[in-house]
Amino acid sequence: MTIKEIIVGLALVSVSTVCVAQEEEAQINPNSLLTIPKYEQLYKIKVWRVMDLREKQNKGFFARGNEMPDLILKAIKSGEIADVYWTDSLDRKMSKEDFNNAITTKQAETPPAWEPAKDFYKGDRVSFNGVNYEATDDSKGKNPSTSKDQWQGPVGKAETLRGSDIYILKIVEDVIFDKRRSRQYYDMLGIGLYAFDEAQGLLKPRGWIKYKDVEKVFRNHVKEAIWFNRYNTAENRNYADAFLLRLFHVIIEKVENPDDDTIFNLYKSHTEGVYATDWEEMKMMEREHNLWEY
Repeated sequence: MTIKEIIVGLALVSVSTVCVAQEEEAQINPNSLLTIPKYEQLYKIKVWRVMDLREKQNKGFFARGNEMPDLILKAIKSGEIADVYWTDSLDRKMSKEDFNNAITTKQAETPPAWEPAKDFYKGDRVSFNGVNYEATDDSKGKNPSTSKDQWQGPVGKAETLRGSDIYILKIVEDVIFDKRRSRQYYDMLGIGLYAFDEAQGLLKPRGWIKYKDVEKVFRNHVKEAIWFNRYNTAENRNYADAFLLRLFHVIIEKVENPDDDTIFNLYKSHTEGVYATDWEEMKMMEREHNLWEY
């Protein structure tokens, strides 16, 4: 065999390897944690669920002083979770400024600058060296940073959501029956953070994040990411394991459909909608049972 033939053979092998790799990559959802290829999926449907962290069954994720959303917020602010998205499609990223605006409940004040020659009275607010102060007594010419008896600060800072304020999570996941393993999987794709808006009187989305990014944070912070077992603290678990074991209660909000309707949009009364969410859950369980029979 000549050198030219060897080179051509190696080139063909290289090209075929690249093609196989690209084909394999196209078979996997880039947001998936389980990475089950499409050719191994006997059945798949996308489901949206609502998780209320205040419920008794979900309190393990929402222990006082150790709320799971607080860990997520810290990871976003530190950059450990780099990407936050506008919607559950997880394709349009929010800027850091947009996310900060989304979790801001009160904007920072911008009072006028302190002037040595000006009279200030109790309750007046000024800015000095980048810090806001409020007068606790009438004053003139007294420096806010040194006159603690007549000025208090800092005041008027921006207020943002705390972890305890985000008590509703929306979860989007693929329910997949893997024909190679003969097993049904719940492949969580994204988590939406929701908090109540006092001004508008409704729940508002604050951002969506990929579950595989969140799962990495849980694994990296074993001391903070603790699911609290109220019945036996020797069996406390990592949040990631608690999600994997489905140790939570959620309500189905939507099952993918051509009109993109939620379950409650399909029924006239709220009571019918509640029964329908349970019925959708039962249908999934029955389908899994039937596939096992098959």
